[in-house]
Amino acid sequence: MNKESFIEELKKINIIINDNQLKQLELYYELLIEWNEKINLTGITEKNEVYLKHFYDSSTMNMVINLNNVKKLCDIGTGAGFPGIVIKILFPNIFVTLVDSLEKRCKFLNIVINELKLDNIEVIHDRAEDFSKKHREEYDVVTSRAVAKLNTLLEYSVPIAKINGKIIELKGNIQDELEKSMNAITKLDIEIEKIYNFKLPYENSNRNIIVFNKKKSTNIIYPRKISEMKKNSL
Repeated sequence: MNKESFIEELKKINIIINDNQLKQLELYYELLIEWNEKINLTGITEKNEVYLKHFYDSSTMNMVINLNNVKKLCDIGTGAGFPGIVIKILFPNIFVTLVDSLEKRCKFLNIVINELKLDNIEVIHDRAEDFSKKHREEYDVVTSRAVAKLNTLLEYSVPIAKINGKIIELKGNIQDELEKSMNAITKLDIEIEKIYNFKLPYENSNRNIIVFNKKKSTNIIYPRKISEMKKNSL
């Protein structure tokens, strides 16, 4: 996906990108490649592939929710900043929190934020389950992208979403994980609002975006300690 096709594909999902945003993404790509030689950020480094599999793929959340209407978003296990930094670039109105457990990645994310001159975005170095205990019901949208199995992601994510907030998970193949997550969905008092299946342009790999709606406050026992999750997943 070259820059021209990237712009055209964004238009199809109701995103109009300006010159400054394109420059920010270009600088983001350069920093990603530079820092990838120092720490492991991504196995995808070829420019067209990064624009397709990281930048465009992160932006597809706008297919299921109008991100122009979102005020606060949290990206759990953001890694190199996908989808959180891409969303912040494309939708600068959103206050974005990036959470990651690896200090080196957090350092990289802060450098990106400073170099791109992004405002109203923060990087939190913390384990997902610990962050979730401290920031209950703060976010309109909580998201993550292929970080962990769905039932585990939900236990991290649901507590920090506001009542009637959305938990949006970006996944490849979802059906098997979804079947194994029905108990978590019940116990966490959420409901499936939408499952959107599509193919990534040009390479036609399967993508799924699943949207959950939080119906009421999450039981204080969630999230549990990681040792409990591993021993007895929801």
